[in-house]
Amino acid sequence: MVVTYASCDRLNLARQLLVEIPTEYFDAVSANLMIARFMKMGAVDVAKMIFNEVPLRDLVTWNSLIGGYVKNDMCKEALSVFRKMLRSNVEPDGYTFASIITACAKLGAIDHAKWVHHLMTERRIELNYILSSALIDMYSKCGRIEIARGIFDSVERTNVSVWNAMINGLGIHGFALDAIEIFSLMGPENVSPDSITFIGLLTACSHCGLVEEGQKYFQLMKNIYLIQPQLEHYGTMVDLLGRAGLLDEAYTVIKEMPIEPDAVIWRTFLSACRIHKNSEMGEVASTKISHLGSGDYVLLSNIYCSTKKWDNAEKVRCVMKWKGVRKNSGKSWVEVGNVVHQFKAGDRSHPEAELIYKTLKELIHRTKLEGFSSTTELVLMDISDEEKEENLSYHSEKLALAYGILKSSPGTRIQVSKNLRTCPDCHSWMKMVAKVLNREIIVRDRIRFHHFADGYCSCGDYW
Repeated sequence: MVVTYASCDRLNLARQLLVEIPTEYFDAVSANLMIARFMKMGAVDVAKMIFNEVPLRDLVTWNSLIGGYVKNDMCKEALSVFRKMLRSNVEPDGYTFASIITACAKLGAIDHAKWVHHLMTERRIELNYILSSALIDMYSKCGRIEIARGIFDSVERTNVSVWNAMINGLGIHGFALDAIEIFSLMGPENVSPDSITFIGLLTACSHCGLVEEGQKYFQLMKNIYLIQPQLEHYGTMVDLLGRAGLLDEAYTVIKEMPIEPDAVIWRTFLSACRIHKNSEMGEVASTKISHLGSGDYVLLSNIYCSTKKWDNAEKVRCVMKWKGVRKNSGKSWVEVGNVVHQFKAGDRSHPEAELIYKTLKELIHRTKLEGFSSTTELVLMDISDEEKEENLSYHSEKLALAYGILKSSPGTRIQVSKNLRTCPDCHSWMKMVAKVLNREIIVRDRIRFHHFADGYCSCGDYW
């Protein structure tokens, strides 16, 4: 009955019924099914309520809650439940670790990642292809591609998933040539690539501007491996060409696709138009997206701002306001002392906010002395450069970096993760901070990894 109400989008009735059911009626089997169901629907509070009411939880009960949290991007909560599970003397299995590995990967939390990997080794958890792939993915997304490569070289790799994880990991770090090298080893080891292999390979080429290589592998996929391109493959080709400034060619790919391009492909094209400041093609792309989201409006507005079409940018802002569309909130996080600290732009909620802002202001001052000037062209409003600079000073990744610097020893590496693409100003500033402090700074944004050192970024300003 409870699940039936939930299936009919009557979650309030489901919650009410749960409150009225006596605790003794919650057996593990039915509870596990309900937790999994509610988590799948995003009704996390209901799933947690059921979990708390189960008098005798089995391993599946814990796994259902942990896995549900991870799928709903509540990874800190998943880790918290995992610790509680260990304290309750419930022994985790491979499924538990697969979920927790994914949580660490999403957070980019390297200390947590190493701890989880140690627990697996300690408990002699057998590495099947699922766990091997997950570990490679985890270390890649935690900024330790060298550890990921070490795992790849040491595990059994007869399953294509292991290869895909390694190729994708190298791709998001900008090591396209290494990804191509890994791909070249698949044939001699009798492993056939699949459609996901080519998504990773094409993405790697896109991140490094290897246009000819990307086009070659796209044709190889179709003509040699007889893999029919899907939307994701066409999307990577649009990205490959668009990033390289070949907007006409990217547009041709979209027009000649045998399947209807979706909103993701048009957004990819819109993003390329922003990078290369082509407002005319940007307008074309925006008209093809039936339901513009906040990110689409921001991209279009940024195109206008970069070309100093302030009136057009203001119109976009007014449309957003009229439709009640709010810009996606940028969030960044940094791991300090086995704790993940999250920040928003202008965030002052952290207990050490005063020290964080003091550290950040000192960093801004030092980078200015070295010649840094803010990239103000993409600030939405036609206001003074001084006001624009103030708007850019307290972006979430800058706050996270300041806290990481505040809490770490000189010379140590700092890693920051962000849920959105890092802005050009923050990107330029991070390069200068790395040079001034003589430290390696790693930033994982929505697109890829950036390794900052000695005033340079591994992406070569191509992202």
